[in-house]
Amino acid sequence: MTTKIAHARKLCLSLIAIAATGVSVLPASAQQASGKSFVDDFDKINRGFWYVSDGWNNGAHQNCTWSKNNVNVENGVLQLSFADGKSKDRSYLCGEIQTTKRYSYGTYEARIKAGTGSGLNSAFFTYIGPADKQKHDEIDFEVLGKNTGEVQVNQYVQAKGGNEKLVPVGSKADDGFNDYAFIWEKDRLRYYLNGKLVQDVTDPSKIPSTPQKIFFSLWGSDTLSNWMGRFDYTKPAVLSVDRVAFTALGDKCQFPESIACTLN
Repeated sequence: MTTKIAHARKLCLSLIAIAATGVSVLPASAQQASGKSFVDDFDKINRGFWYVSDGWNNGAHQNCTWSKNNVNVENGVLQLSFADGKSKDRSYLCGEIQTTKRYSYGTYEARIKAGTGSGLNSAFFTYIGPADKQKHDEIDFEVLGKNTGEVQVNQYVQAKGGNEKLVPVGSKADDGFNDYAFIWEKDRLRYYLNGKLVQDVTDPSKIPSTPQKIFFSLWGSDTLSNWMGRFDYTKPAVLSVDRVAFTALGDKCQFPESIACTLN
């Protein structure tokens, strides 16, 4: 989730951007706003709450097609897979979900095990953009397959990025589950990894302001090798999500392990 832009010239730039990020266009009929605090332990996929991407890709940079068959729940864990599978113009299928509602300031948390494989991108992020008739704002956690010992944090403000930082995970992000969180406020954006503050943004010009949708995705690329690593598919990969939560500013923390409980 990191490279999209806005319109006319914007439209052209925007397509390139969406390409580099892996963000899908949600049909207008599914777009809603005003998301409230929630916790989802993924006992099932609530199709009213989550939109499952299916039947398209985000451009030439992406070597897989989003497929609803690559989005499943097993034993209370969301699984987004990347695997062999023919579509009309791709040789691989991959999985993505996004909320139908948009969310604003608050605490965003997910417990995730990244997918394994050079050239893959395991992502937990928020995004809004031209497809939603908004300027491009975004907040990212991305584990890049070339080195799963790190996670990249980043944000876009009205299509302007350049805020990337690589953070050591302390182990391999694809060996087990880790807790990723960010606290988004008007004048501050803090990123946390396993309860530890790893990035603190206080420059208002680098903090998004537009409500966004929450995404999880696992996708691959043959062309973005400098960023994600040389694509080298050997077997199916899975991004696993044990839990996701959003706690609006001022609301009580919702589960004992929440970073919102620790800080409040």
